[in-house]
Amino acid sequence: MATFGTLSDRLTETFKNLRTKGKLSASDVDGTVREIRRALLDADVSLDVVKSFTATVRDRALGDEVNRALNPAQQVVQIVNEELVGILGGQQRRLQFAKTPPTVIMLAGLQGAGKTTLAGKLAKWLKKDGHTPMLVAADLQRPNAVNQLQVVGAQAGVQVFAPEPGNGVGDPVRVAKDAVAQAQRAQHDVVIIDTAGRLGVDAEMMKQAADIRKATKPDEVLFVIDAMIGQDAVVTAKAFQDGVDFTGVVLSKLDGDARGGAALSVASVTGRPIIFASTGETLDDFEPFYPDRMASRILDLGDILTLIEQAQQAFDEEEALKVAEKLATEQFTLEDFLKQMQQLRGAGSIKKMLGMLPGAGGMKQQLENFDEREIVRTEAIIQSMTVAERRNPKLLNGSRRLRIAKGSGMTVTDVNQLVQRFEQAAKMMKTVARGGVPQVPGMGPIPGVGTYGGGKRQAAKGKKKSSGSRSGNPAKRAAENAAIASGVSPAGASNAPAGSGFGLGGDGGAKGAPSEEELAALQKFLGR
Repeated sequence: MATFGTLSDRLTETFKNLRTKGKLSASDVDGTVREIRRALLDADVSLDVVKSFTATVRDRALGDEVNRALNPAQQVVQIVNEELVGILGGQQRRLQFAKTPPTVIMLAGLQGAGKTTLAGKLAKWLKKDGHTPMLVAADLQRPNAVNQLQVVGAQAGVQVFAPEPGNGVGDPVRVAKDAVAQAQRAQHDVVIIDTAGRLGVDAEMMKQAADIRKATKPDEVLFVIDAMIGQDAVVTAKAFQDGVDFTGVVLSKLDGDARGGAALSVASVTGRPIIFASTGETLDDFEPFYPDRMASRILDLGDILTLIEQAQQAFDEEEALKVAEKLATEQFTLEDFLKQMQQLRGAGSIKKMLGMLPGAGGMKQQLENFDEREIVRTEAIIQSMTVAERRNPKLLNGSRRLRIAKGSGMTVTDVNQLVQRFEQAAKMMKTVARGGVPQVPGMGPIPGVGTYGGGKRQAAKGKKKSSGSRSGNPAKRAAENAAIASGVSPAGASNAPAGSGFGLGGDGGAKGAPSEEELAALQKFLGR
């Protein structure tokens, strides 16, 4: 989502200024719309799309739905969100499969848009979904394009149909036609045809793509467009729509650092939906395109649904139940900790997952500084331990920790920190497993919430402390004991009210603990 990072920052900053206003005037709306227009144009969104978008937002923002809203600022954000969803295509569009296999999917686009890599990503995604895709090397113009597709196919674990060596040799139309017949014989239910691209739109390229479409009669023609291409995105999309026509769009390189807003214009200008998005270099960095989720990401509202889906794919439900049982019986070990770390890695980039949380835009610096290799280092330390050490960290004396540090290429300090973090994490998870509320390190206990099994101990502890002064000065001790006996808490006494668990200062004892009447009133208010 780095592509829309600047646009997201601009829009988020614009909406911040609205939140201080209880009611929006026409000038407030005009100023907001003006900032939105500048942000979209700076992000390379098409001028026609920007004009239509901002006009609709202004009309709705000045309408009754905002004037009657309890929170006008949030209502404006909601309007912008809904209009962004409209620009991005409205509802999600899924692939259309043929009633009689194989389903033929043709990829088209300029050279360098990422068609070959995307063919492998799409094949791997379909394979996970239970399909048996076959890749077709019909790009016989670009040097080593056939070899690249074979490498990508091997990485994805799918078959590649490549009867011609490429590098200018062979007839791509005949290869594509033969591929469909081969898929029928070999019972592949999906055929993905990788076609040739050019550095620019030309008549020869369009004719070849049109001939392949005519020969194979594809069920889907996906136009692959580089999200960082700039304003040429709209021109190229129109040229392909006129020359070849396509049924859907795939955005590639969404992880780039360019402005990328022109990609937002494609669905609106061509009337064709965006079906997939490529978000990274690996074959797993590929996902269906949801207009509503993308709009939420752009507005820094988060994308919790995608985050949940990725977690569900990576985490084993049966394994999670086993871990829960171990936590409840206090048998959680470093072995289990290692498995959880490995499952977390399997869910994909942690930075990307954290970026899907609402308000992640405000943590941009922290996310940039986050080192995902820390998980690899943690794995190395745990894997350098023996089975007995993983199951019982109490065995880790000085010599064992030195051996583990040398075996993992880390320092003894790193090993000590890992063991300490594991003990804290295990303690917190055990508390949660028992139905309690953990004390987060550095924050202290959460005010008004008791921890599991801690009430009686804390009460006993409090009684013990309030038995008398511990001062070493006899005169001071006598004075403090007298003050305690009279019910007054002296300054500096051991039972003086402490600061809050969140690091905020106490009220200096001016106001003591709530009375029974106050507690009863609070419980009645909470409905308990």
